[in-house]
Amino acid sequence: MTARPPEEPHGARLARRVAVDPETVGRDLACLVLTVVELLRELMERQALRRIDEGDLSEDQVEALGVTLMALERRMDELRDHFGLAPEDLDIDLGPLGPLLGSGP
Repeated sequence: MTARPPEEPHGARLARRVAVDPETVGRDLACLVLTVVELLRELMERQALRRIDEGDLSEDQVEALGVTLMALERRMDELRDHFGLAPEDLDIDLGPLGPLLGSGP
């Protein structure tokens, strides 16, 4: 019978699985939140383009949508700058599936 290694405290096990740096946790959280927001922004933009191509929107709606999407993109740029993030920092590598946001090689 082999001896079992001593039990690790829960915090030590968690630290081994998740690299958490107390100095960067705010920036890392901002990166995660901005990644989700960027994904939603891109999906909204694609949906808007699809609706424009199908002729579902009036000229006023197209104009309002374009202004809104540009404002959202500008605000995302400001938030990335505030947290010191580059656009590629928001792109999560999904391994064999490739990058989440589709940027990269």
